Amino acid sequence: MAKNYYDITLAMAGISQSARLVQQLAHEGQCNREAFQTSLKSLLQMDPPSTLAVFGGEERNLMVGLETLMGVLNANNKGPGAELTRYTISLMVLERKLNANKQAMNTLGERLSQLERQLAHFDLESDTIISALAGIYVDVVSPLGPRIQVTGSPAILQNPQVQAKVRATLLAGIRAAVLWQQVGGSRLQLMFSRNRLFKQAQNIVAHC
Repeated sequence: MAKNYYDITLAMAGISQSARLVQQLAHEGQCNREAFQTSLKSLLQMDPPSTLAVFGGEERNLMVGLETLMGVLNANNKGPGAELTRYTISLMVLERKLNANKQAMNTLGERLSQLERQLAHFDLESDTIISALAGIYVDVVSPLGPRIQVTGSPAILQNPQVQAKVRATLLAGIRAAVLWQQVGGSRLQLMFSRNRLFKQAQNIVAHC
């Protein structure tokens, strides 16, 4: 069956968007708010009608991720680009560990469902919800290993609010990696289909 590179590219952009947000948070203590909202909301899409629906149904919601993905596909292994590549690959590796652990997958689904009830009382970007998402990452995903080493400003990374946002964003990256596998993504494409993925991302950005 032919691969749907549109869906694969959207899901990869979701992973890359999380990687870029983590990088921004770790170095600057803040990140692109619209992209952050898109990533958080993706965690609540349990039964989406399409790949794009996971990210709010608008391609422009993934602009940060698409631009980051193009950078990753073109990157040499130095500097900020290497950091983004490392985060992206690490999220893909962790997703495979999660996929192989049915108990962890079930727990993740249950914890995210419980979170939906909390959203009746708290805003998605509230400290309460972001802390809850961070807790899910620490309890369910982190133990699967290997841990993702986040690099940035030590002073910023010691801030508990930044730590929680980083973990919530990594959880969103795992969600995008699960989606990426579901639509036919594989790490081999990063080696053998880079040009195709780059052109697809370029085409999406062109009509955003």
